[in-house]
Amino acid sequence: QLQLVESGGGLVQPGGSLRLSCRTTSGFIFENYAIGWFRQVPGKQREVIACVSSNGVDVDYSEFLRDRATIARDNDEKTVNLLMTNLNIEDSGRYYCAGIAKPPYGQCRVTWEYPYWGQGTQVTVSS
Repeated sequence: QLQLVESGGGLVQPGGSLRLSCRTTSGFIFENYAIGWFRQVPGKQREVIACVSSNGVDVDYSEFLRDRATIARDNDEKTVNLLMTNLNIEDSGRYYCAGIAKPPYGQCRVTWEYPYWGQGTQVTVSS
């Protein structure tokens, strides 16, 4: 089973940025998985943020975060990074990455179901 670990969360001031990282710790072929980033903020259902295809070419974003999120992938390093900018208090929550095996090559969609999840990294936006 694909195992993912998130990092990069922490405390950031309103208006600031964070770069979150997702990496695999298992021996599975990372290049076989599309990866998505999600978040769970207090009082709301889990939200999808973005995804990147297995080869890093295709990306997809949720409409509500498209202008503040950038996802990128490095298969040599087996990581997927998410840059979040202009953060506000409502962005505080737990951020997760998740994978889906053998998706249509070169594609990802934020509407897919991603079965393999990391434990998440906490982001707190506060002054």
